[in-house]
Amino acid sequence: MRHNRHKPTALDAFIAKKAEIDAMLDRLRALSDDHFDTSPDEINWGHVGTLSHYAELLKRITDAAFKEGEHAE
Repeated sequence: MRHNRHKPTALDAFIAKKAEIDAMLDRLRALSDDHFDTSPDEINWGHVGTLSHYAELLKRITDAAFKEGEHAE
């Protein structure tokens, strides 16, 4: 007797990847809500540089997702 194994479909993979992205966004939101784990008394230009780097990476993602910036049509 042959077992019907569930072959992953594109929908399965899409839903799994979406869940992965949602989890990352949740973690980023929590970290942002906590001021990226820093106290106002500890903020220095290094923190600004780190957040600028994060913002640059996120802008690349949002530009691609919303077809803006270099991804504009």
